[in-house]
Amino acid sequence: MSSLLHLHLFLLMLLVTQISAQHTAQTYIIRVDTSSKPSVFPTHYHWYTAEFTQPTTILHVYDTVFHGFSALLTPFQAASVLKHPSILAAFQDRRRHLHTTRSPQFLGLRNQQGLWSESDYGSDVIIGVFDTGIWPERRSFSDLNLGPVPKRWRGTCEIGVRFSRKNCNRKIVGARYFSKGHEAASGFGGIVGGINETIEFKSPRDADGHGTHTASTAAGRYAFRASMEGYASGIAKGVAPKARLAVYKVCWKNAGCFDSDILAAFDAAVKDGVDVISISIGGGEGISSPYYLDPIAIGAYGAVSRGIFVSSSAGNDGPNGMSVTNLAPWLTTVGAGTIDRNFPADVILNNGRKFSGVSLYAGEPLNGKMYPLVYPGKSGVLSASLCMENSLDPNLVRGKIVICDRGSSPRVAKGLVVKKAGGVGMILANGVSNGEGLVGDAHLIPACAVGSDEGDQIKSYLASSPAASATINFRGTVVGIKPAPVVASFSARGPNGLNPEILKPDLIAPGVNILAAWTEAVGPTGLDADTRKTEFNILSGTSMACPHVSGAAALLKSAHPDWSPAAIRSAMMTTASLTDNSFNPMLDESSKKPATPYDFGAGHLNLDLAMDPGLVYDLTNNDYVSFLCAIEYGPKTIQVITRSAVNCPMRKPLPENLNYPSIAALFPSGSTGVSSKTFFRMVTNVENAVYRVKIEPPKGVNVSVKPGKLVFSETVRRLGYYVTVTIDSKHLVLDDSGAVFGSLSWVDGKHVVRSPIVVTQIDPL
Repeated sequence: MSSLLHLHLFLLMLLVTQISAQHTAQTYIIRVDTSSKPSVFPTHYHWYTAEFTQPTTILHVYDTVFHGFSALLTPFQAASVLKHPSILAAFQDRRRHLHTTRSPQFLGLRNQQGLWSESDYGSDVIIGVFDTGIWPERRSFSDLNLGPVPKRWRGTCEIGVRFSRKNCNRKIVGARYFSKGHEAASGFGGIVGGINETIEFKSPRDADGHGTHTASTAAGRYAFRASMEGYASGIAKGVAPKARLAVYKVCWKNAGCFDSDILAAFDAAVKDGVDVISISIGGGEGISSPYYLDPIAIGAYGAVSRGIFVSSSAGNDGPNGMSVTNLAPWLTTVGAGTIDRNFPADVILNNGRKFSGVSLYAGEPLNGKMYPLVYPGKSGVLSASLCMENSLDPNLVRGKIVICDRGSSPRVAKGLVVKKAGGVGMILANGVSNGEGLVGDAHLIPACAVGSDEGDQIKSYLASSPAASATINFRGTVVGIKPAPVVASFSARGPNGLNPEILKPDLIAPGVNILAAWTEAVGPTGLDADTRKTEFNILSGTSMACPHVSGAAALLKSAHPDWSPAAIRSAMMTTASLTDNSFNPMLDESSKKPATPYDFGAGHLNLDLAMDPGLVYDLTNNDYVSFLCAIEYGPKTIQVITRSAVNCPMRKPLPENLNYPSIAALFPSGSTGVSSKTFFRMVTNVENAVYRVKIEPPKGVNVSVKPGKLVFSETVRRLGYYVTVTIDSKHLVLDDSGAVFGSLSWVDGKHVVRSPIVVTQIDPL
């Protein structure tokens, strides 16, 4: 009996160990040197399944932007695979996050003149959007009067839950979904089998809204009488209304986006024949992985090296310094600015004082009726001050307007907590970190967001007059707001945390209170309790800025089919504007002070000027390879990114000599006395012209350029120049961000080709 019991126990333990070993399995992305495939295997898949893992564990095979596969492996299996001489690298799958009608005009786009007419609105260009899918029935995606699908398109329309081939048309030319990485991850401690079909569609259909919004921002058709519950009414249209859309659903509702799926989407999009890729996704941890461990950087390199422009969002962790993500120099990294439209609401206290804020509340107004004010945070309980779920005492808040602090939970969810506890309204107060940066929300109760100064003043009035009361007055939509653009306080800031020699972000575009199409699956707040349906929604984030640049790239590519991705980015950067609509230097929303290139990069996108930039700073694959050599990546590491073996030159190149349209001069922080650095740049011109240099040196810095004149002719289309930046540490005073800023422009009487210059003292990383 006892020996039988022992055997049972032993078998049970064995089973438990096997189950827990399986449970420690996770998705690994494996980079293979494909040139070493033995010829006995007909395909790479046969080789991978014979030599490295069983067919059942393989999720994706990559063969275009990346060579290798992703598979479900235990750490032990992954370690043994790594020992194989053909394996260049292996890294764990990671979850990433989305960087959640007037903006085309605000970019300097006017009808029938300039860029829109010259490019036939980008009708031959295909934009691939990597996001949460699309709601194809929206008017923004009509194919009325569009020509046939471009012949070079090789993509497909994948069918799935509530998505048939009929959902693609001449506007949405292709749609795919990528869920294997997501399903493998959810199988552990998540929903077994991966996709929660009660809230998601296993198809390209959008259950979240974000993807529909970004796709229509880049390329939505004209939609008349567009609004979000009456707010921002007018004509909604994307930046490139005739461009075609290819949808790659890589992000899943409430679950983020997995690297293995993103990489598979890059692989597919490049094979399908897209011209532009728009990716409003980043690693939300504020820490950027090195390029060889970052599938967005790797996938984007594969795309850019084949002439596809990739636009990415900078992230929403501003105004903290060094918060910018998506840093690879082949990516175009986009921050967010405001537009000249706002949705003002006022908090009016019983002493007559008025505080201005922002709201998109569209329900029954308060009609000037005063209600008692309460601030649950005065108890000192953090969850109550933030109006977190179940933190409010109904006896305290019933029938009152509740002051809630911003942070930790979604802004609209706080209003729902107040509503459930019996409150009649909410004042949402920014903390110090958000400063005066406000975004509109479609609140479910009468609510108004106010900046931290206003919030503090309202709280101190309540503390001194416990019987205080207030009301909220909603003022609808106001256009012609000045100043605009202003750098949004949430927009992620430089310097670049991986390679400060490359200034990031590259530029900013409209990203605050942007009206665009929305899904039918959820209400405008995305909350389960929000049963409203809306054709359009108003969102803010660098997620919204990125597709503005994708649409702009489509128009530029349509007008200049021979331009490389680097030339398109250069045209946008060197013509970007630095002033707002009051003709003053652009401000930073969080500090109310003039913004710097760490906030806006080269400036705010100005499409009319980008059409004819004069000179461009071009880059080839070889330039990027020598940059990777310069930052001391070894040949094997570089091959992970570039797919082909490389040899770095004997003389190590300098990373700052990458032919980038901006210049960052880094001096060691301990340096004393006079020190100087010289940079080389090469510009390409398309017409005969003579350019002269104009220098605005950073404060306390000497900048010289040789030669000071560039003469282009029929035979001379490319010319180089040297820039020498000299500092005297005795006279150099860096500003709050630890740098000083200036610029260098080449001027021919018609064009101004401007590059920002950043000078900083920094310890080498």
